[in-house]
Amino acid sequence: MKINNHSPLVSVIIPCFNHEMYLEEAVNSVLKSTFKETEIIIVDDGSTDGSFIKARELAKLYPDKIKVFAQANAGPSVARNFAIEMAKGTYILPLDADDKIGRKYLEKGIKQLTSDRDTKLVYCEAVKFGLKTGKWNLKPFCPAALAKDNMIFVSALFKKEDWAKTGGFDERMKWGWEDWEFWINLLKDGGKVKKLAYIGFYYRIHSISRRKSVCKKAKKMTIELLNQKHAGFLKQHLGGPIRNPRSWSKTINLILPYLTLFSAYRYRENLQALRLEKK
Repeated sequence: MKINNHSPLVSVIIPCFNHEMYLEEAVNSVLKSTFKETEIIIVDDGSTDGSFIKARELAKLYPDKIKVFAQANAGPSVARNFAIEMAKGTYILPLDADDKIGRKYLEKGIKQLTSDRDTKLVYCEAVKFGLKTGKWNLKPFCPAALAKDNMIFVSALFKKEDWAKTGGFDERMKWGWEDWEFWINLLKDGGKVKKLAYIGFYYRIHSISRRKSVCKKAKKMTIELLNQKHAGFLKQHLGGPIRNPRSWSKTINLILPYLTLFSAYRYRENLQALRLEKK
């Protein structure tokens, strides 16, 4: 993956699939940021509504700020990776086309990233709006908690060079949860995570929200992929793979070897008893 570093530019990455009615609001939230060194890259992911037309209209209004690309429908991971590849910024902020950011989010986030080289990821407090409103009560971050569940939304700031080292968002994960896998990939070899004490992300809840559509089969596929791809990280923090239920993973991994030994012992005892009976 090629890297173009033009600090202190922030590249805001917006994949868009049938979000014509929300796209302008997302873009305007970036344009209103107090941090002005930004570019916006919109990738239309095979929309069947007027999303691509709307994106091009916005690019005509702000030709120095907005770039627009289109691809056949391939999912948000493919769209994000393509956009980041095209990005000129040292720093990346993914933003879904139906969400918004606060005016000072980029300013505060970049300040944290530039003041501490060990910081790999910056996110913030968040609220929901739309069909459901209120503060999004995210679980506190720690690597062990991340091994079991995701508590960081996709609109978090990171360095483009760190994205390149991971190989990007896993493009197999068209069903969702690709941000969880990416955070594990980004952080499994270390690095600090900072959550800003600032409401800087606005997550829209509506009838076609991807988060609402993640089914049991998708969760099963996600866990299988994580267990296979990040076995070392999971072993370090959970003592083994993610189990069902996920919250019991560490306990199950702790007692399973003893249960296996006990089962093997009982099997040998029963086998010996059968042999004695036959005599």
